[in-house]
Amino acid sequence: MISSLRGRVAHADDDGIVVEVGGVGLSVAVTPAVARTAHVDAELTLHTTLIVREDALSLYGFESRDELRVFSQLLGVTGVGPKSALGVLSSLTVGQIADAVAAEDDAPFRRVSGIGPKTAKLIVVQLTGKLDHVTASSVPGLGSTVAPGVAAQVVTALVGLGWPERTAAPVVESVLAEAPDSERASVPALLRRALAQLGPARKEVVGG
Repeated sequence: MISSLRGRVAHADDDGIVVEVGGVGLSVAVTPAVARTAHVDAELTLHTTLIVREDALSLYGFESRDELRVFSQLLGVTGVGPKSALGVLSSLTVGQIADAVAAEDDAPFRRVSGIGPKTAKLIVVQLTGKLDHVTASSVPGLGSTVAPGVAAQVVTALVGLGWPERTAAPVVESVLAEAPDSERASVPALLRRALAQLGPARKEVVGG
């Protein structure tokens, strides 16, 4: 089992990256976030797992052990294969996945390409109690006073209003860090704060 690798990035695009280790180029499937930060000729370290199939050996790589563990747990869900599991981690952070499962909210998973309503419900049911290693307090911007699912609900609301999740998630983390304790469990209050930050930025993009 290849549990980690460190080497020079030889190639990177949306389909994955190639990391050269000891003169051997290893093709690694990664999330778009990893692919965007993988610069050719730069050194990269990844936590990996090797998926063995009858017709292929596929290597999947992640920036953190939490991502790797959640990936492995997703593979244990009925109907979720490696590509679907990677798709979930490409769309949601481990904190957002834990929030959604804790809140029994399958909506974030239904928005992932390749995940249908039935599979989304199974993810919530079969991961319940298995994400104890991902807690709200371990996710940047989230404290112990934040109710499970609040962050995910605010992000979901922002996505529904037209912002991409990659833009909405960091803003939600920011407002959670700045909000008083009286507002940190309130979706409407946090949404208002997030909109206050996003509004001007969105106008600038539209206007440009």
